[in-house]
Amino acid sequence: MQGARRTQKPSAQGRRPAAASFGERRKGPRIQRKPARRRKLTRNWHPLLYRGLRFFLLAFFWGGIVLGGALVYFISQVPDPILATLDDRPPNLTILADDGTVLAERGLRRGHVRLDRLPPYLINAVIATEDRRFYSHFGIDPIGLVRASFRNAAAGSVVEGGSTITQQLAKNLFLEPDRTLQRKLEELIYAIWLEQRFTKDEILELYLNRVYFGGGTFGVEAAARHYFGKSARLVTLPQAALLAGLLKAPSRYAPTRSVSLASTRLDDVLQNMVEAGFLSEEEARAAQTQPLRLRARDDVTGYPYSVDWVAELLPGLIGRADGDLIVDTTIDAGLQRVAQKAVRNQLDTNGAMLSMSEGAVVVLDTSGGVKALVGGRSYWTSPFDRALKGSRQPGSAFKPFVYLAALESGYSPDSVETDQPITVAGWTPKNYTNTYRGQVTLRQGMAESINTVAVRLAADVGVWRVARAARRLGIQSVLHESPSLALGTAEVTLLELTGAYTPFANGGHAVTPHIITRVRNGDGVVLFRRNSARPPQVVALQYVGAMNDMMNATITRGTGKAAGIPTHFAAGKTGTSQASRDAWFVGYSAHYVGGVWVGNDDGAKMKKVTGGTVPAEIWHEIMLYAHENKQPLPLPGARMPPVQEASAQLPWQALSGGDTPLFRRVFGIFSGN
Repeated sequence: MQGARRTQKPSAQGRRPAAASFGERRKGPRIQRKPARRRKLTRNWHPLLYRGLRFFLLAFFWGGIVLGGALVYFISQVPDPILATLDDRPPNLTILADDGTVLAERGLRRGHVRLDRLPPYLINAVIATEDRRFYSHFGIDPIGLVRASFRNAAAGSVVEGGSTITQQLAKNLFLEPDRTLQRKLEELIYAIWLEQRFTKDEILELYLNRVYFGGGTFGVEAAARHYFGKSARLVTLPQAALLAGLLKAPSRYAPTRSVSLASTRLDDVLQNMVEAGFLSEEEARAAQTQPLRLRARDDVTGYPYSVDWVAELLPGLIGRADGDLIVDTTIDAGLQRVAQKAVRNQLDTNGAMLSMSEGAVVVLDTSGGVKALVGGRSYWTSPFDRALKGSRQPGSAFKPFVYLAALESGYSPDSVETDQPITVAGWTPKNYTNTYRGQVTLRQGMAESINTVAVRLAADVGVWRVARAARRLGIQSVLHESPSLALGTAEVTLLELTGAYTPFANGGHAVTPHIITRVRNGDGVVLFRRNSARPPQVVALQYVGAMNDMMNATITRGTGKAAGIPTHFAAGKTGTSQASRDAWFVGYSAHYVGGVWVGNDDGAKMKKVTGGTVPAEIWHEIMLYAHENKQPLPLPGARMPPVQEASAQLPWQALSGGDTPLFRRVFGIFSGN
């Protein structure tokens, strides 16, 4: 029975399916092959993930090693900023006259001032303007970078920087001003390192004592003494705002360069302080009404105006220099003192009576070297340099460019033009005397400064030719091309106008007015030397001679009689703007070219002051000194009569008749006929 049961086959319903062979499994239903396909895909995908993860880990590992190595290298090269704070010895700037005498010795950095000794509003003004999140970032301000990017994009130009105070300090302490990716990376690394090494107050203190404030001054103490004649501990709120505003662009916003730009920038800083919560609107408005009281060391020599210009030019010539510097200039120390004294004496004597308060002088040699530079009545009262940066209408002092364009178009000094009323494009100019002479030569038109003649000439040859001639001789200011340009209605500076007359004195060669000839460091190494190559010819000699003919007539019998120099040939032109707001005289000999301006800073009218009065008298006094022991020389391109010994009397004292043969012989000036 047992054997029967063992051999009994189960029924079909209860039979267990036999295990399929390997081949049968491969031929099984499609649903049983899906797991096999999934395993196959997994085997193909895993290596990609593995390779990617492996590449990422290796890149991260080696990148970390490289970055860490770079960080270690940069930090190993970092000088100790603590030593920088202790280095209180100011680099010395020695400025020499053309004969080697010392004009000035200026320390570029003065005294380290502790942060807790500075007025809180000075610190707040700097933070509000330069880095409002200074006390909350880690040396780099991502939020500030994003904000600056949006503002710059909206403005279409760079109106806001993204560098923090710490980054600026890092650049100031350790880096050259190169705009490279490596320098920017170094700046970021140094900024983070400074934040780890110092407290926020220490960083701000170091920054304020090293940053450049313009005028050749580094550090807030030197800047305060330079601009206000006082310590930074004593500056007022508006003075503090002005100092903070200088940090963006020291040369542009310095009050010695432009009082109006400095005032506008001051208002911007006060508004920044309001927005940052440091001031109320009422406090800001009250600060705007307070006087700045600009002060600088009084100096009757007028040297500080030249010294300021030298300090302003140096960075562009030699870049950054931390050591001592010796600068050779073209300044004639004696002539500089005489020029400053001449301006001051005239203003002290006649200023109140004639309603004139300021004056300026530029004297050049015939190569463009500045021999004397007077920027105003008193550097103590106002360090603003009116000779370099004061743009004014030159009036008739612009007419030589009209006459030069006429000569180059076929006219001559003997050509005849009509002095009668004229209307051009709806504009009817008048003569100063309100009289008309009829037919006159160009020589007479120049000598007597007849407006209608200049306007007719400009209309005939084209105002564009007049503007082109002025630019060719050295006028760089913007010149419009309307008919009134013939009467000098486009603003220029005294320096550029004087420079543009120089080709008439040197035979037609263009010059660039300059003051620095050489810069050396303390070891005597020459860092800069001016190129002495002969400048290009911009006016043909025949036209130079004709211009000297006509402008000499201005001094012999025209509006510039008061400027005559005994025993020397001279030529020049007077100029007076509308309503006597500005009065000019620019003249020259074969040795020097000089320009004089008098007026008021606010453009107020003077009382009948013309270019032939006070400016010509100042020019005469300066040139008397300048031509002592100088050999009389003829003006280029013109035939000159023999020069006789001069009378001790001035021309207007000796001969009331003025234009006589004796007058011309005595004072060595030819008539031009």
